[in-house]
Amino acid sequence: MRKFWFACVLTAVACAASIPALAHHSTAMFDLTQQTTLVGRIKVFQWTNPHAWIQVTVPGPDGDVEWSIECGSPNSLSRQGWKATMFAAGDRVQIVASPMKDGTHAAMLISVTLPDGRVFGPGAPAAR
Repeated sequence: MRKFWFACVLTAVACAASIPALAHHSTAMFDLTQQTTLVGRIKVFQWTNPHAWIQVTVPGPDGDVEWSIECGSPNSLSRQGWKATMFAAGDRVQIVASPMKDGTHAAMLISVTLPDGRVFGPGAPAAR
């Protein structure tokens, strides 16, 4: 019985310790009820932990606007077929993303269509 209670306490401590890690992955800043489509050119692709980022410049009425697009971790992206070298500066892409609630030019990736027509991202069509 003592081992059972020790296991319960150990499990509770482990769960409590993981709460800050879960908070890091919040999507509260993004409006997940909205989608915006951006057509622009890659400025830089940052293959970094804990999240990869796509910096894309999008033409606007007052000139180009730079958007920061948050992607998944390099580990999860590589399991979906992504590569650190899949984007080159100047590549024309179409990005569908959930924008920031505060209107800043940042968003969470839903899908990205590459110049060759391949689509990647959590909202991309399933591979056949």
